[in-house]
Amino acid sequence: MNFISDNLAGASAPVMRAMAAANDGFAAAYGNDAWTKRVEALFAELFEREVAVFLVTSGTAANSLALASLVQPWGAVLCHHEAHIAADECGAPEFFTGGAKIVGLPGDGCKLEPEVVTDQLARMRASAVHQVQPQMLSITQATECGLVYQPAEIAALKQAIAPRGLKLHMDGARFANAVVALGCSPAEITWKAGVDVLSFGGTKNGAFAAEAVIVFDPAGAAEMPWRRKRAGHTLSKGRLIGAQFEGLLADGHWLDLARHANVMAARLASAVTAVGKLRLAWACEANEVFLVLPPRAQAVLANEGAQYIVWSDAALPGGVKLQSGEVVGRFVSSFATQAEEVDRLVAVLATV
Repeated sequence: MNFISDNLAGASAPVMRAMAAANDGFAAAYGNDAWTKRVEALFAELFEREVAVFLVTSGTAANSLALASLVQPWGAVLCHHEAHIAADECGAPEFFTGGAKIVGLPGDGCKLEPEVVTDQLARMRASAVHQVQPQMLSITQATECGLVYQPAEIAALKQAIAPRGLKLHMDGARFANAVVALGCSPAEITWKAGVDVLSFGGTKNGAFAAEAVIVFDPAGAAEMPWRRKRAGHTLSKGRLIGAQFEGLLADGHWLDLARHANVMAARLASAVTAVGKLRLAWACEANEVFLVLPPRAQAVLANEGAQYIVWSDAALPGGVKLQSGEVVGRFVSSFATQAEEVDRLVAVLATV
């Protein structure tokens, strides 16, 4: 019963086969190989337009380089105060941007509202030399609390930042889960809604170590080859990242993996709700379930060896209040999660 993170699952069989096939023989280095070129074309097809693609091996690198490509050292990036770039990347975004400030904003479920963004922008005077200048808004899809932004919500945020000329970044570590949950095309929740640059996640969804920075206006990516090299992510054997994405994107495999993870999470959430002994902290919209756990539930889970993470309660909606001793438990499903594993967890939770 390991529900700590979808990072803990390995790579899917098709991805591993693709890597093994790419491993044979010799190929051009530093992303000049056939696999990388094919994947660049696949991403263009996936997003229904020409895009600039930069493959890297970690989400931290993807996010940091995406921000650095469009934000100056005296700039500011607005995001939720619990966004990964603000809370979980050890200052890498600030480092790679040359010192740009990360400005955290509140929002239930780690989602940002246009009014909150507009209010923050009003507090940051344009051209004031004593203040950092807001240059980017970053949102996470799906959010750190497992919620998804609808296309209209993304467009509304873009409209809120448009008067000040900010760019819109999307941290898509669980982008596939969001696409499946929304039932829309990748284009509809990215550039068609106003997203300028996307960190496309593969590692949480069946890849070994594969992420991509997708820049929707290739003209804005002129500096990225040098930034990626300087960051140590221009791999000599880049074909092995390209091969992972080729295996992942072929025949909609990436969506099949995400769909399974979402179904497993929904199975857990609906079963727990039906039992009625525990309550959800947020709705289950992708592949994460957040349960409010009283002390007895925590003890039972520990005794049975169930693994999960105690999560922050800072973004709880107003109607959810923790009682003494209660915590929010995060349970994440992956492409490797089995129904039997979920049902065993449900049976354990039914005893609390």
